[in-house]
Amino acid sequence: MTETVDVRRRVLEANEAAARLLRERFAARTLVPNLISSPGSGKTTLLEATVQRLAGRLRLAVIEGDIATERDADRLRALGVPAFQILTGGACHLDARQVDRALAEAHFGDLDVLFIENVGNLICPTSYDLGEDFKVALLSVTEGDDKPFKYPAIFARAAVTVLTKVDLLPHVTFDLEAVRVQLATLNPTGDVLLTSARTGDGLAEWCALLERRLAAKRSAA
Repeated sequence: MTETVDVRRRVLEANEAAARLLRERFAARTLVPNLISSPGSGKTTLLEATVQRLAGRLRLAVIEGDIATERDADRLRALGVPAFQILTGGACHLDARQVDRALAEAHFGDLDVLFIENVGNLICPTSYDLGEDFKVALLSVTEGDDKPFKYPAIFARAAVTVLTKVDLLPHVTFDLEAVRVQLATLNPTGDVLLTSARTGDGLAEWCALLERRLAAKRSAA
């Protein structure tokens, strides 16, 4: 008798079990946003700007996911924020067990916000729950205005979409209203923020969103 095993299903089930344990660990104490985007959209730059605004008020740490190098983690460490680098060695996403091991090694202590910067990819990270409170999709205006409908899963699941590099809007072909329509179609209740780390536009709103969500999580506990 031959038994067919759905390997992907079993992997996802194991990941879900690990994610549930992580969520219990973070419950009522730590807000965990999971940042997902294509490479070069500005995830690390957004985190640098966020750290510069919130580090004096909140206890922050970052788990970085990359295929190779610790460059992104080093950028955040230079700002005085604990950052742990997960090197996937070719894998296109992080999983919950990797996050659990990273926490065991990092010894971050008590945190208000733990950012997870996923591997640059709009597809693979979408399916993997990391025990986060919500997913954040980043889309830079340099990537084109067709991405939400081309990669619907992440933009449908992300509670927050951050449009980055908006200072470049006068210099690129990017239909902002078309993107708004796509995002509203895929996720009518999602938040959409326009930001520029270079000019500071939208960063106050982004930081305020994080603080509101942290307060709401703790008040609901």
